[in-house]
Amino acid sequence: PGNARETYPYSRYMSRARAAPLFARISSRVTAQVSKRSMSTANKLEVALPEVNKFNPPNRLLCGPGPGNAHPRVLSKMSLPQVGHLDPYFLELMEDIKSLLRYTFQTKNEFTIPVSGTGSAAMEACVANLIEPGETMLIGVNGYFGNRLVDMAGRYHAKVETINRPWGEVFTLEEITAAVEKHKPTVLALIHAETSTGARQPFEGVGELCKKHNVLLIADTVTSISGVPLFIDKWGIDASYAGTQKALSCPPGVAPLTFSDRAMKKLMDRKTPVPNWYLDMRMIASYLVKGSGGGARSYHHTAPISMCYALREALEMVKEEGLEARWARHQATAEEFWKHLEAMGLEMLVAHEHRLPTLTTVKVPPGIDSKQVVTYILQKYEIEIGNGLGDLAGKAWRIGLMGVNSRPDIAMTLVAALRDALKQQGFKFPPSAKL
Repeated sequence: PGNARETYPYSRYMSRARAAPLFARISSRVTAQVSKRSMSTANKLEVALPEVNKFNPPNRLLCGPGPGNAHPRVLSKMSLPQVGHLDPYFLELMEDIKSLLRYTFQTKNEFTIPVSGTGSAAMEACVANLIEPGETMLIGVNGYFGNRLVDMAGRYHAKVETINRPWGEVFTLEEITAAVEKHKPTVLALIHAETSTGARQPFEGVGELCKKHNVLLIADTVTSISGVPLFIDKWGIDASYAGTQKALSCPPGVAPLTFSDRAMKKLMDRKTPVPNWYLDMRMIASYLVKGSGGGARSYHHTAPISMCYALREALEMVKEEGLEARWARHQATAEEFWKHLEAMGLEMLVAHEHRLPTLTTVKVPPGIDSKQVVTYILQKYEIEIGNGLGDLAGKAWRIGLMGVNSRPDIAMTLVAALRDALKQQGFKFPPSAKL
């Protein structure tokens, strides 16, 4: 560009490109001389140069449970020049990210940040910061990720209690109320969007219940954020974590997290230190929250600069589309997808009223090898769909239409690929099914 030196400071060195052959010759001679000396010292290499595969990732359509395809705009932002993690520009960028996350979460929580890590890091941050040893944590288990919360809470020495439903079903408010009154927990955790089953848990009334009993409410929104109606403040959710690699169409690597004032008070009033240094949100607040504690920002860790650029662009795209329109797009695409799957004689795992539009679980018909279908579609069409997880292994496929991939043309492409794969195994389609 004409003003490249202003926008890209080290571009002035690019003018030396013609001298590259000379530099290469000098470098080669110096390296050879150093190598000779090194060979006669204790610095001789013991590990040989490895032989590795050619680095050329396939260009696949990612329609499994995640990650989905990142939007090209998002990927392009990752190639922009980096700044330091305490650079004034980066701190301003972080304020923009936090504002956009508040819109996407539909919350006014001051502590709303991107955690440096994947969604599982943000999940663990909720457990590590909001529960202390001996306190009761009540967890709704109706899929794989409820069980993961149980594992995490036990490792942090919580007294873990569970309420359970078959995979693919959701809890009623009456069931949740009975469990809260029985176990009297400090924290209740529910999965809003269970990625292992495609079920969407209703939250209406749960926040009021928790406030009445002085219980903190945690919600897993990894597969729902920006693709499904989500209202952190309206529903009375105290802490929520999400992922970037699903409906946000951003690569994995940072994870949205929000804490209410009640959650922050619980954190600040802890009797014991947060037992995870890296995920100690009190320390991170002093870095990422402007004016936290009345003092200047302090260093905690080196934030993933390029991933924050990517998240910033992904959230900008949510803002441009608008949440209502984005939610409607995901629902419309899913409805069309479900209609064609049912016309093929396939059955969904989750009841329609509790089905996630971002992630569909399709029951594997009798006599069909689920893994063979997944492999066939991947190898022939370069399309990824997911097998069942945990209790649903071999019993269901998990198919994601999230973010940039939530489009009618992609839905119909999946229908055609799935039809072909089933045909290879002799599946009998209903006579009424259109080719």
